[in-house]
Amino acid sequence: MIIKLSENLYMFRDMCHVYVLKKGAEAVLIDFGSGEVLDRLAEIGVERVSAILMTHHHRDQGQGLDRAAEAGIPIWVPHNEQELFSEVDAYWQAREILNNYNVRQDRFSLIAPVPIAGTLKDYEKFSCSGLEFTIVPTPGHTIGSIALMTRHDGRCLAFTGDLISGPGKVWSLAATHWSYSGGEGLAHTALSVLDLKDRKPDWLLPSHGQVMEKPDEAIDLLVERLRELMYFRRQNEPLLRLREQPFVEITPHLLRNRTSFAYHYVLLSDSGKALFFDFGHDFLMGMPAGTERSSRRPWLYTLGTLKKQYGVHQVDAVVPTHYHDDHVAGINLLRDTEGTQLWAAETFADILRRPEHYDLPCLWYDPIPVDRELPLGVPIQWEEHEFTLHPLPGHTLFAVAISLEVDGKKVLISGDQYHGEEGLLENYVYPNRFHIQDFVKSAALYGKLNPEVICTGHWSPLWVTPGYFEELAKRGETLERIHRDLLTLEDVDFGAEGIGVRMSPYQTKVWPGESFRLEAEVMNPYQRDALADVTLNVPPGWKVEPEKAETPLMPSGLARVAFQVTPNGPPKRRVRVAADLRVDGVRFGQHAEALVTVRKR
Repeated sequence: MIIKLSENLYMFRDMCHVYVLKKGAEAVLIDFGSGEVLDRLAEIGVERVSAILMTHHHRDQGQGLDRAAEAGIPIWVPHNEQELFSEVDAYWQAREILNNYNVRQDRFSLIAPVPIAGTLKDYEKFSCSGLEFTIVPTPGHTIGSIALMTRHDGRCLAFTGDLISGPGKVWSLAATHWSYSGGEGLAHTALSVLDLKDRKPDWLLPSHGQVMEKPDEAIDLLVERLRELMYFRRQNEPLLRLREQPFVEITPHLLRNRTSFAYHYVLLSDSGKALFFDFGHDFLMGMPAGTERSSRRPWLYTLGTLKKQYGVHQVDAVVPTHYHDDHVAGINLLRDTEGTQLWAAETFADILRRPEHYDLPCLWYDPIPVDRELPLGVPIQWEEHEFTLHPLPGHTLFAVAISLEVDGKKVLISGDQYHGEEGLLENYVYPNRFHIQDFVKSAALYGKLNPEVICTGHWSPLWVTPGYFEELAKRGETLERIHRDLLTLEDVDFGAEGIGVRMSPYQTKVWPGESFRLEAEVMNPYQRDALADVTLNVPPGWKVEPEKAETPLMPSGLARVAFQVTPNGPPKRRVRVAADLRVDGVRFGQHAEALVTVRKR
């Protein structure tokens, strides 16, 4: 049944509501259902569908999208859920089934991929057929859900997907379980509907349920009921208090955001500008199960509060302490919506620009353009403040500590180097390129800089007490000694990680028959000059030049060798290419691999 809601707005009742926004003989569809709406559009004078805009990936929203693809209708999908439309085959192959503790409703996705025209990025303006939509992030029913807001027939309309289905009602409570027994989706639903309320729509138009012509009443009742359930389960009880006051003052000009998974810090200038140290997942009330893109959702939820409460009119730049996703995930949003520049340390700027080149944990899914590379050890002036970056290997080889003086206090922004409320536990992970002497170095740095307060990535700011730096030094020396006692470094020293070769780029996408370059960085495990050779193991029929690459190595030194690789055969995802290492005649085997995807033409 197709129902007229206003002069140029219709709703088709299918397995979900499909909204039709007319502009002359053209129309934009919000969600798609089975696709039967295409058979009814002529009844209302629609000759062409210019776009389908999806609010989320669930099958009841779009199981008929293959029909739209066959008809050549452009399909636009939420940016965070793009792979659950266009690459769903790979998702289904990778999804855990047995011993499964991931109860998110991501398996309620399409059973076959559909081509997409592009993605709907949070906060952007999307124009089509003379209509302009604002993309509003609304995590709740799914992590990547969006609402679409537009002005049409004289009203401000919010197409909300399955975020809210009626006054005080949601379409599914099961969908709010983002982890095995968590209620993360409850909290995010409340946050999302309150954000919509602040945007003052005239109507809420859900995918299931009833059109709401009194949005404030519908939202307030839903938040009240969600809070009752959260309190009953003792989950996210301080939610609304955190929403009202997301920032706490360390000094009058230095704030900590306490709603993010990894804290970000805000340096305020007297001119009304702000500089962020780190910016990852703003207002994340619990970590969802899974690690694919659709399980991670940055947004700019507290930015409006920062501007209102502290008179900020511009977020000028963001300076991360390291490249891990929980510290950088929201930077592209800041760049795109606020014009914020990314100033990154020279030690990891390339990792942000080209994450696919590196085999490292915790990389963000998209490249993050760097506007300015910052040198280490050189004071950087920003407004009336000055700060300096220092090398801080340990948590990652590439991290930096940032020292500055704010309101008469010596401050160190330290990222994740030490964890725990006492700031004494060394936070190292071997694949982050940990070296056994790293925490000796960081203890020496801390003692030299002598900060009064240390601002950590996940724990409360640490006001330094007497004896703290001495204790760090003792622990660093002990950690190094234990590693030297346990590892056979006197015989073969490939470092704490035990890796003798690294491949770059780690991930490559090529067309069939297209040659590409692979580099291998080789490490000498001996305290003497040595000769290393590397051969690549590739699938049958692939060509490699040279067949074997040799390089001399200084004691404990590094060198690079390069190969030209040409694939042969059908398209395939993540073909493994291994590097086989030999040093001074001793064969160490396939120490590293690179992943090559041969695309379909």
